[in-house]
Amino acid sequence: MAKLAFIGLGVMGGPMAGHLAAAGHDVAAYNRTRLKAEAWADRHGGRAVHSPAEAADGAAAVIVCVGTDDDVREVASAAFPAMAPATVWIDHSTVSAQLARELASEAVAKGILALDAPVSGGEAGAQAGTLAAMCGGGPVAFDAAKPYLDNYCARAVLIGEAGSGQLAKMVNQIAIAGVVEGLAEAVHFTAAAGLDAAKVFDAISGGAAASWQMLNRWPTMVEGKYDFGFAIDWMRKDLGLTLDEARANGADLPLAKLVDRFYAELQAEGGGRLDTSSLRKRYQP
Repeated sequence: MAKLAFIGLGVMGGPMAGHLAAAGHDVAAYNRTRLKAEAWADRHGGRAVHSPAEAADGAAAVIVCVGTDDDVREVASAAFPAMAPATVWIDHSTVSAQLARELASEAVAKGILALDAPVSGGEAGAQAGTLAAMCGGGPVAFDAAKPYLDNYCARAVLIGEAGSGQLAKMVNQIAIAGVVEGLAEAVHFTAAAGLDAAKVFDAISGGAAASWQMLNRWPTMVEGKYDFGFAIDWMRKDLGLTLDEARANGADLPLAKLVDRFYAELQAEGGGRLDTSSLRKRYQP
């Protein structure tokens, strides 16, 4: 079993770190809110530490799951000096591909093995240990990280060089944005047509229209429940990264732009913490 550092114990990171502790690893956990780290340690048996540097000291791998580019930069600036050569840096945060490339370059100079590895599957996937990881980096870094990823990921794929994991996560978010908007319109049309939503769901959820979003969010959309899951604030952050990258590489993303605008409207109405399926609210009186 390995000595590991886990930095960022939110709705995703907390369960992921818990799987590592349950597997017998010695996990030093850091969170900006000290009480959250202590509560995690009490529950899972790991160690709450006071800084990313303390967590990284002597660790075989430093695993990060925080919010923004600035958050990751702050963690890296503290952790990298404490990391020995051949230590694995695994960043599960969803950030810009450019930052992933910059940190990978800095890691190479220090002999650190870096992997950008954003995940998909949401809080439920983190708790169940069934996440999908999209990884960017070299094969040596991926092979070194894989035994740890396997504790909470059902699938981990090396997409390509540094930054490729972040680009693949953008692909994931583009696809989700379109599916959720289509689902919101479908639920809206069902109501407008006076159809029984449960029967429509029963009829179409086993056919070509089926998706994870339909299976998990159709019933809650119908009921108007949006107080769980992946928040609009985070989706807008991700779509912002995606649209920035699209401007740089020339990709035309009209649907992603439209859905981002719809989310901005809901955000402006105070719905930033609602689940992304709250697009349905746009079509309700």
